[in-house]
Amino acid sequence: MALSWDEERRLAAMLKEEERRKSRNRLQYYRPYKKQIEFHAAGATYRERLFRASNQSGKTLAGGAEVAMHLSGRYPEWWDGKRFDRPVRFMAGSESAELTRKGVQRILVGTPEDRAAWGTGMIPGDCIIDHSSRSGVADALASITVKSEFGGNSSLQFASYDQGRSKWQAETLDGVWFDEEPPSDVYSEGVTRTNTTMGPVILTLTPLMGMSEVVRRFMTEESPDRCDINMTIEDAEHYTPEERVRIIASYPEHERDARTKGIPILGSGRIFPVTQESISVGAFYIPDHWPVIGAIDFGWDHPTAAVRHAWDRDGDCIYVTHAHRLSRATPVIHAATLKAWGAWLPWVWPHDGLQHDKGSGEQIASQYRDLGLGMCKERVMFEDGTNGVEAGLSDMLTRMQTGRFKVFSHLSEWFEEFLLYHRKDGRVVKEYDDLISASRYGVMGKRFATTKPVRRVYAGASYGAPRDSVVGI
Repeated sequence: MALSWDEERRLAAMLKEEERRKSRNRLQYYRPYKKQIEFHAAGATYRERLFRASNQSGKTLAGGAEVAMHLSGRYPEWWDGKRFDRPVRFMAGSESAELTRKGVQRILVGTPEDRAAWGTGMIPGDCIIDHSSRSGVADALASITVKSEFGGNSSLQFASYDQGRSKWQAETLDGVWFDEEPPSDVYSEGVTRTNTTMGPVILTLTPLMGMSEVVRRFMTEESPDRCDINMTIEDAEHYTPEERVRIIASYPEHERDARTKGIPILGSGRIFPVTQESISVGAFYIPDHWPVIGAIDFGWDHPTAAVRHAWDRDGDCIYVTHAHRLSRATPVIHAATLKAWGAWLPWVWPHDGLQHDKGSGEQIASQYRDLGLGMCKERVMFEDGTNGVEAGLSDMLTRMQTGRFKVFSHLSEWFEEFLLYHRKDGRVVKEYDDLISASRYGVMGKRFATTKPVRRVYAGASYGAPRDSVVGI
């Protein structure tokens, strides 16, 4: 039945009012994607969180939604993250006053240039009860006061990194939100302001500044207080597959990984410019006739790392099947793990294995030999007697590009190093390369690989070593 003109007018007015109310309560209609939910939930366990994401994937929206929940006290039923039960004090900002206004302020409050739109951000409009303006920047806010569901008022200060560390030296805070990457001293100050409350320190960024100190801290330094959540363009559910393809193709090649995968731009380029997917393979049982070999890179402050390779001679393909990386542990600890890979396994090792341990005075390689590992007699070299790093890396890259170097997909620490391994000013950056170095030694020394011994019984006598567990997992 057709509506009358008057009925249509009233319906249009009702729909308009409904849309207005929704616009002033966006937080109620926030429906996060899977990766955003993972980021929020991590706040219940980790104090410092990095949401390292591709461009336009929803990282700033997620950061703003969470801060709005803490300020207003309006947590949805699905919320599993950090939770306050009182009004809070927060600080939030970005690289400059202008970027803070365009990003953090817009997401939290609404379009800066349109004062009628203030209250259409993630903070519900009826919760914003006061604000102060920032001098020198049109439509920029210095602070806002937010009504809390728990009684009383929460407060949020806006700041920017270009104001320097001193601007972030506020009194005790309940939480800090950095949108895009802060300088290390500004980040440190933000953490310090929350030491008393142990409140959340949130970073939402696309790592266009490369492997900076702040990003490195999250990606390579293990801590019970920190976590790194990575969201790629594939996790951004508002894009169709066709749109993702076009967006990826639109970026310059050297920025593509950072802008679509959240992988830091690295110096003058990655050493292995191939995709993780092209060398990743699901774990499988290694055939008994494939020779295998272990390779170790010694360390202390930087980790001791070891890998096990299996070599498919027919296809001349090398598979990394196991990886071990651990800092500040003695040879006894490492050997206990590595012997479980096969007591009969031959091990190649680099030149620093000839160095003497300062405590025992014994050569490092000899210590592992005494602990039961089958260390090769001499340090690893190519068959022609050379051991150049560039030659080893070139061999690995050629194998990757021709499908003759594969890594079991569950070895996340190996892939972490693979994605970050890069050059600066043309030179290999010798940091966070421990498993990669061990892999290079294994490829250099593949001629020493051997098959698993098999027990054979003849006339009551046993020959050969006991049959070991199946190589692989």
